[in-house]
Amino acid sequence: MDPRPIGVFDSGVGGLTVVRTLIDALPSESILYYGDTARGPYGPRTRDDVLAITAEIADTLVDEGVKMIVVACNSASSAGVDHIRKAHPDVPLIEVWEPTARAAVNATRNRSIGVIGTELTIQSRMYEWAIRATRENVQIYSQACPQFVEFVERGETTGDRVMSLAEEYLAPLKENGIDTLILGCTHYPLLRAVVQTVMGQGVVLIESDKEIAIDVFAELTRRGAFRPRDRSPEYRFVCSGDPEAFRTLGSHFLGPEISSVEGRPPFEHRRGA
Repeated sequence: MDPRPIGVFDSGVGGLTVVRTLIDALPSESILYYGDTARGPYGPRTRDDVLAITAEIADTLVDEGVKMIVVACNSASSAGVDHIRKAHPDVPLIEVWEPTARAAVNATRNRSIGVIGTELTIQSRMYEWAIRATRENVQIYSQACPQFVEFVERGETTGDRVMSLAEEYLAPLKENGIDTLILGCTHYPLLRAVVQTVMGQGVVLIESDKEIAIDVFAELTRRGAFRPRDRSPEYRFVCSGDPEAFRTLGSHFLGPEISSVEGRPPFEHRRGA
């Protein structure tokens, strides 16, 4: 048994969709969440910039004593996380793209899969690589949807503007006849109703939060690292930006579990200073 928390991080509040699923799937586990709202979103940033930021956040989570790190951010995963594994080889790390790719391959019926994400995620082609690694004969169509994150961060998840934007972004995927669509950003589940309406009910939407929870459960099982059931879980939320703004918006993603948020300004290249 291991009472330490699971560490989860994202460029903002989007990763709270992963936390919500982890709480539901693993109600005994404590969670420490870090939302980098001062520097997110990561999508427009360079790969080197994201690598430096994620290294700093991973160091912070390890210093706080987490037993596992979950990279909830697709853009962070697309930049690469091998540097985190090398820096902290004893801390298991779960990222989004491999389990999500497996789920999409299992779901598709006509062997045509779409992927939407930030510019960094799409440019990295990480989902294409992960799907190809399954050796399944499928076609992959990718589409960057950079403004989706901006809408979600404002709390604007319904209405004519976001519907019009979704129709514009998703038109090429509809034309290619995909039957399965990977929501390649943790913010996108908040736009699920919009995306499903535009794509149609026949298209299966694959969300990373559910697939991550499965991999987290499997890793805890393999290591025998579940939190003792006689100890109540603890949830901590830390952000690099405005704590009150994070709490207000984060409650839409997670719910009442966010009672307070700690503010912690970022320290660029903290380890190298």
